[in-house]
Amino acid sequence: MPNVMARDRRVIRKPPGARRGEASDVTREDILRADDRRKVWATRAKGGRLRLLWLLIGPGVLVMLGENDGPSMVSYATTGATYGIGFFIPFILLTFLMAFVVQEMTVRLGAATHRGHAQLIFERFGPFWGYFAMGDLVAGNLLTLVTEFIAIQAGGLYFGIPPWVSVACGVALVTASLAYRRYWTWERAVLALAAFNLLFIPAAFFAQPDGAALARAIATWRPLPGGITIAFVTLVLANVGATVTPWMIFFQQSAVVDKGLTAADLAQGRLDTAIGAAVAAAAAIATVVAAAPLFANHIDVTNFASGADFATALRPVLGKAGATLFALGMIEAGSVAAMTISTSSAYAMGETVHSRHSLNLSFHQGGLFYAVAIVSTLAAAAIVLIPGAPLLALVLTVNVIATLLMAPALLLLLLLVNDQEIMGAYANGWLSNLAGGTIAVLIAIVGAIYGVITVFPGLLGN
Repeated sequence: MPNVMARDRRVIRKPPGARRGEASDVTREDILRADDRRKVWATRAKGGRLRLLWLLIGPGVLVMLGENDGPSMVSYATTGATYGIGFFIPFILLTFLMAFVVQEMTVRLGAATHRGHAQLIFERFGPFWGYFAMGDLVAGNLLTLVTEFIAIQAGGLYFGIPPWVSVACGVALVTASLAYRRYWTWERAVLALAAFNLLFIPAAFFAQPDGAALARAIATWRPLPGGITIAFVTLVLANVGATVTPWMIFFQQSAVVDKGLTAADLAQGRLDTAIGAAVAAAAAIATVVAAAPLFANHIDVTNFASGADFATALRPVLGKAGATLFALGMIEAGSVAAMTISTSSAYAMGETVHSRHSLNLSFHQGGLFYAVAIVSTLAAAAIVLIPGAPLLALVLTVNVIATLLMAPALLLLLLLVNDQEIMGAYANGWLSNLAGGTIAVLIAIVGAIYGVITVFPGLLGN
């Protein structure tokens, strides 16, 4: 297909064989995606593996670093400040392995069907389960978006920036990213910003961690100090919710479709997801390590209001440079997640109401798509500015809620990737089903335990 870049026109060029005066179905969205595919085909024909990976990388890295969001980094910091670098270091590695298993199924589903997750749920399971999944996503996304702006506000507070200014800048950033009206450009811009999630790694070095102790924690999975308590189970759920959440499934599948990935691209799609998981896990563990000095110094973080409190408390041990990196990392975490989560909501809404949904659309063509992303962002930003909100409690609670909502989302995903009619040769094998089913059962069990000890707190210690 010719590389036609006409802008903001629903009909760009008639397809071959179209009659004079006949409307064409070839749109600007189709042309832009076809141009991206042309580059992929040409690169694959030349055997350029690195360039091919560069062209196809994106959804996996974005979804993993997007999930290293404000509440996730606060959860990791709280974990480090509460338990040090023992039990939770290998546990976090396990959760990212779980995330890879889930998102690999998502990539395969999107590449095989060329349809978004919400659309497939409606088509295969009907309106009840479709609206159930959408309710799950909308509630989780709005709550999570609120916490992203808490992270942005918290990072700004460390630098003395008024909350409304930080929040306004966050809204402006999300809105400006949508103005590209080009999936490729949006993806590359968000990837560049997401790279700053790695700021937590040099921040961890300022904590002067004991490398031998860190290696022992990973290799031996040291027992938990203090035993199983409500606080421990809450942090377990918060850390699971920091890596495996429903919005990730909806976003990555829609992004795979919007990017135009096919079954031929599955190897690169899996590698993209694996790279994202590895980088995000490194940043997550670095956050635990950076906050571990608070545990060593017996500093109580239960009354911390936000990530700004963590950065301020860490300044005496990390120094000004380390604390500054931590605060900047919080701003990045909230910003990237706000961009990806708002887009996840927009994709899902478009699929639900059968409206056009792509970052390759003009504002006129994708009015509902862009409106959902912007309105959800504005609503979350407004909630954050409500005086007296319990910010740290809200941040941790959102990750717990995300974990509790994950079991039904995983069940629907497993049913879809086992659907031979739509998946064909790319349906789950026994090993994928065993891994996915185990993850779903474990998440359901942990959620049930949390529910029991919440209702009957006397079963465990304080």
